[in-house]
Amino acid sequence: MASECSQAASFPHPLYEKYVLKPFFEDAKQYYYEPMLAANRAHAVMLFRCGVITRENAAALLKALAQVDAAGLDELAYRSGVEDLFFAVENRLIELAGAEYGGNLQLARSRNDLGYALTRLALRPPLLQAAQDLISLRERLLAFARRHLETLMPGYTHTQPAQPTTMAHYIAGILACLERDTARLRFACATNNQSPLGAAALTGTAFPIDRELSARLLGFSDVQLSTYDSIGASDNMTDVAGALSTLGVNLSRFSKDLLFWATQESGAIRIDDSFLQISSIMPQKRNPVVLEHLRARISRMLAQAQGITLQCHNIPFGDTQDIEDEIIPLLFGSLETAVEILQLYGAVVDSLGVNVEHLRQRAIAGFTTVTELADTLVREAGLPFRQAHSLVAALVRHAQAGGLAPTDLSASILRDVAADTLELSIELSEEAFARALDPRAFVEARDLPGGAAPSATGAVLEAQETAVGEDRYWLADTRAALAAADAMLAGEVAALTG
Repeated sequence: MASECSQAASFPHPLYEKYVLKPFFEDAKQYYYEPMLAANRAHAVMLFRCGVITRENAAALLKALAQVDAAGLDELAYRSGVEDLFFAVENRLIELAGAEYGGNLQLARSRNDLGYALTRLALRPPLLQAAQDLISLRERLLAFARRHLETLMPGYTHTQPAQPTTMAHYIAGILACLERDTARLRFACATNNQSPLGAAALTGTAFPIDRELSARLLGFSDVQLSTYDSIGASDNMTDVAGALSTLGVNLSRFSKDLLFWATQESGAIRIDDSFLQISSIMPQKRNPVVLEHLRARISRMLAQAQGITLQCHNIPFGDTQDIEDEIIPLLFGSLETAVEILQLYGAVVDSLGVNVEHLRQRAIAGFTTVTELADTLVREAGLPFRQAHSLVAALVRHAQAGGLAPTDLSASILRDVAADTLELSIELSEEAFARALDPRAFVEARDLPGGAAPSATGAVLEAQETAVGEDRYWLADTRAALAAADAMLAGEVAALTG
């Protein structure tokens, strides 16, 4: 019994090692290794610049870090009893620099502020990649929309044909959503790019350090002023989750429409052969499976984003494993899934075919233009709108009962319906009647800002192109600032080790 108790008390328990330590060590190697080296270099430089350690000590630490970097990850395999990658690197630094110098890197620092800094540093590349791919998708959709400014199609409400519009007008609506999604990703980047370094375990440190210098050397745009907030906050993670959740919802609704349009019953679009799979038994099948994979991956991203939020929910405001090692798979997995989705979507849009003539024919089917007929009766026949609405509704019922298509109708039929059903006498020319039911004229008349007319939609696309350009500039400016910080840190290291 004594030996069993002794075995149970030793660290780590085999199951804890199997399910916690080993997997998280591998996660840390994948996501935190490069950020840890950078953070260690910046901390050594800052400690020297603030007079906390000597030049010799800083140089020894930086040279040891260079040796660790040169040896690579193979030298940092998991070893039982070494709790995580932090201790693996620290142990190696002490071996290389000696106990006198190697053990001083943790002065004025804790695994708490370091760990949260590593998360923020590691989130930068996938966040910026997701933003880049979203901007690229918007550029591709803009090009697609410009090719279809004149492409008539039925617009839908409640899944039923409602009014004629254009493919460009529809895509402009999608682009408006994606513009806001980019703004949400930018906000998540800004929230994330604040430095917790200097908070140490919780309360800060009595050593005379420079938190702003640490932030500048690592490319952080600001310092989290409250040291409690620095090790307790999780909104940099939930902001990522929120941005991806809304992006996922917006893209899922677009996917829903694309899947309908790709059916033979709709016949609106044609997915490129490079994205199709055939049936094992039915030779005629052209399965648009890429849209199904996109739908599934959007669901996966939404689940991962919701998992981030739930894991941050109802935990103490302070350092806790819930938002450290345990959240890594959800946090980085959600962004990796987002990048896959956005890149796939861009390729689909680039190769998407549109059945223009079929859509033009469908633009009038289902009496989609009769809103304009009611409006015309107000303008040219002097009817109150509600009366005009009732008359046109009666005309549609008459046509459906008689099996008449919209193109079979005429002003004389309208006059007969008005007299028979509403006891009205109206005057409307055949020319005005035909113009009111013409889908092209219907669209051209909607030329108010943001309307379906090609001129109005074109103006919207111009504004969206400007917004894309601004987001491109932000992305380039952000990357340039990070590169400048990298160069600044490299110069400090070279000055100390040269």
